[in-house]
Amino acid sequence: MNTIAEHIADFLKEYPPFNHLTFGELSIIATSIRVVNLEKHKILFQVNDLLHDSFYVVASGVINLSVIADAEETLLNKCSEGDIFGLRPFFAKNNYMMTAKAREESIVYAIPIATFRPFVANNAEVLNFLLESFAVNTRNPKDKENLIGKLISDNVFYSDQQSEMQYFQTLSYNTSPLKTNSNAIVQDVAQLMTEALKNNIVVCDNNIPLGIITDADMRSKIATGRFPPSASVSKIMSSPVITVLENVSLAEAQLLMLKYNVTHLCVTQDGTDKSIVKGIISEHDLILAQANNPGVLIKEIKRCQSSKELKQIRERLTDLIQTSISKNIPLSHVFNIASEINLAIIKRSVELSILDLGSPPARFAWLSIGSQGRKEQLLLTDQDSILIFEDVSADKYREVKDYFLKLGKRTTATLEKIGYELCPNGHMGSNMLWCKSLTDWTKQYDSWMNTPGENSNDLSSIFFDYEITFGEQKIEDAIGNVVFKNAKNNTLFFDFLGNDALRKNSPLTFFKKFNVEEEGINKDKFDIKTRALMPLIDGARLFALYFDIRGINNTFQRFKQLSITDPKHAEIYLNCAEAFLTLSKFRILEGLKNDNSGQFINLEELSKIDREKLKNALAPMRELEELIKGKFQLTQFS
Repeated sequence: MNTIAEHIADFLKEYPPFNHLTFGELSIIATSIRVVNLEKHKILFQVNDLLHDSFYVVASGVINLSVIADAEETLLNKCSEGDIFGLRPFFAKNNYMMTAKAREESIVYAIPIATFRPFVANNAEVLNFLLESFAVNTRNPKDKENLIGKLISDNVFYSDQQSEMQYFQTLSYNTSPLKTNSNAIVQDVAQLMTEALKNNIVVCDNNIPLGIITDADMRSKIATGRFPPSASVSKIMSSPVITVLENVSLAEAQLLMLKYNVTHLCVTQDGTDKSIVKGIISEHDLILAQANNPGVLIKEIKRCQSSKELKQIRERLTDLIQTSISKNIPLSHVFNIASEINLAIIKRSVELSILDLGSPPARFAWLSIGSQGRKEQLLLTDQDSILIFEDVSADKYREVKDYFLKLGKRTTATLEKIGYELCPNGHMGSNMLWCKSLTDWTKQYDSWMNTPGENSNDLSSIFFDYEITFGEQKIEDAIGNVVFKNAKNNTLFFDFLGNDALRKNSPLTFFKKFNVEEEGINKDKFDIKTRALMPLIDGARLFALYFDIRGINNTFQRFKQLSITDPKHAEIYLNCAEAFLTLSKFRILEGLKNDNSGQFINLEELSKIDREKLKNALAPMRELEELIKGKFQLTQFS
């Protein structure tokens, strides 16, 4: 081995997945590697370029990975020493979907896929690294603290999180494959494939798969003269077939094709070659699946012309959420992606209303509040919103407000048709109380925050969880400035908000039993929203306002930021963050199972382990309660 190759092998062995290979294997790979020198701003590949025959590892320098979204270049990731990128040729046949450009003078190693592929197929650790990296999108999925070397997925439309969810969607495939028996003649089977316009046929015995014949087999074994057309199909079929379960994901299918170097997978009843055939997955199916990712859903939303079309996409989002959770995609990522799709649906609903009513008479902002304002609305719960329009002259105020009330009513009606129920408390932009000018909203927040006791009847804490959905960002910023200005040193406001956060009934009894509903249709069920999630949500909001944490509304992210802002109590915040995800997952699974809000958990349907897991997730609430009592002077509203 030459000195350069030895140096490259020494370099690679420090980074996953190469650290799972022997030095001898790395030496073989290193002798085939091409060293690429890139000047500053030099492009290695860009969107729509034909795929290269190699993937890349950064030896030195920094490589920026970016995409074009809505005519703007968006930076997805920065790859530094030891990072892997450009893996698309491993998993797809279509062109690159991102651009790789040197941020500074850089050196990358181009590793030929043909050389590396056998080591992936024969090394479970390398294969698992690829699979797990798609699942958690970290540099090293087994080491989340000391991140060294990362896999960058380049099947992206808007963000890497969308890509990772895309890879764990369940595939659509041919559920009525062509079948034949092992005694059939090749010529007859070829005719059958031609008439059916199929490029494959499964060879079966009583519907149990024995092998598969593809166009490639016909070309390599019949067209070359190795076997005559009169031969039986058993002579040319590929056997045994590689089989999978019906709910196989895109990532799993791709990696199995990679591992076994095949272009088709046979779907069977139990995932083995001993049960009946249920379908065939082809490489073409994988390429089609890549078009059904969150980025594409958002593009489809922008083209929707009716609530019916938007409803269909929202139903697909529910399927995506269910699949993602079943594949153990981190819930924090699912929140982010679902929020963006929900936001796009609401935005399009506002746009459709404007198309009906005509151009707005003034600039405005539609803000989602509550769960969508916190980016936590995975289930089809009720809609909460406010509408703020810019200040206009007194003689135009009534006319302008009438327009926006109509806009609010049309939009909330559209959202109701999509599946978002109307807020039972009327917290919507269609309500004249919550549709008003910026000055009126400023007065409203001033009143709520400076004299909370006098306005407790109409003060709901969800008004402090807001996210702009449509309109002028400056209007939302103005409201944010009012809120945080009033919050500063406002002992009375935090007294009120702190007491409100502690007002919820305890989730457990004195004897550590679950506090369940005592009457009504939900008798003996546990109210996970009111008794478990809301105290965490309220606590995170309370401290976020107190510590002037702006632009972070999600409860999990608020707790994570609080652990940095207030390191003295970091452990409490981090425990609360994990508890929130655990409790949220219980609620989401309940809601998906029963097609409802998931608010009430039937404890009898939980296993003993899950009941203990649920109970353990409630433990950090006591620490949070004590922290609130110690931090704020809870006197006047106690």
